[in-house]
Amino acid sequence: MSGIKITGQKRLVLISGRAHPELAEQIASELGSELVPTDSRTFANGEIYARFDESVRGSDAFVIQSHTAPINEWLMEQLIMVDALKRASAKRITVVAPFYPYARQDKKGRGREPISARLVADLFKAAGADRIMSVDLHAAQIQGFFDGPVDHLFAMPVLLEHFRAKMATDTLTVVSPDMGRVRVADIWSDKLGAPLAIIHKRRDPLVPNQVSVHEIVGDVSGRVCLLVDDLIDTGRTIVKAAEALKKAGALGVVVAATHAVFSDPAVELLQSEAIDSVVVTDTLPIPEEKRFEKLTILPIAPLIAQAIQAVFEEGSVTSMFDGAA
Repeated sequence: MSGIKITGQKRLVLISGRAHPELAEQIASELGSELVPTDSRTFANGEIYARFDESVRGSDAFVIQSHTAPINEWLMEQLIMVDALKRASAKRITVVAPFYPYARQDKKGRGREPISARLVADLFKAAGADRIMSVDLHAAQIQGFFDGPVDHLFAMPVLLEHFRAKMATDTLTVVSPDMGRVRVADIWSDKLGAPLAIIHKRRDPLVPNQVSVHEIVGDVSGRVCLLVDDLIDTGRTIVKAAEALKKAGALGVVVAATHAVFSDPAVELLQSEAIDSVVVTDTLPIPEEKRFEKLTILPIAPLIAQAIQAVFEEGSVTSMFDGAA
């Protein structure tokens, strides 16, 4: 043993892409740390370059990037940053992607389709990532696409805290906007002690982003409905669901979602009379022009910071969620 030399402490390194620097700064602040100064630029032909202005050798590095539009650019930037870390001898590299890119392409619905969520996991691995951290994956099986640890965080505690403080649960019904969200909505209904309703909808497989709402399973008449989903993209699904609930006699409709993708015309649609309020987290940047009166944005940084701390200290991430999700 005498020939082995043990030195120093582990070093936590936080790195941010350019997609959502405010979130990365908030995470760093929660951890009492600072982001590593990085020279990131895009050349005239669109190629991306990244270099860290200080040594990252032997560090436990976390690369934070929010996959907002233009999504392919931010994905490429994160891959390049991971590659730079690997070549600079970082000891462990964790990809922090609060909104996992291409998560909706997680299976083949028809022949000759890609499974792009798997491809993204392979790209992170090839770049040199040791683990991935994400919030509210669109489908839990994405965890199995990456050959290494995946920390799947849940925004539910953040959202629940808000609703417990703001809403009376005696007239509340939790609503799943489709069959795919039933398990998550079921946990919500348990946590809030509120009944569950389900909207059974059908999509036309040949028309993207179009939904035709069908029947409501459960009683929503005279109730305040809390519609829970993982993301809002164009908002069409959620607005049609809200309209169906109001038609069925719901007193009010409140929408809760983790990821505010808000592709056009979401902001316009979400101001529909069928929706009383929308509550989201800031896993993705929400610029001023995409904010509106009915919108409440809850900070996700404390949750991600807590998970980063747990991973860095070799603690348990699962225990953060009380085994509830």
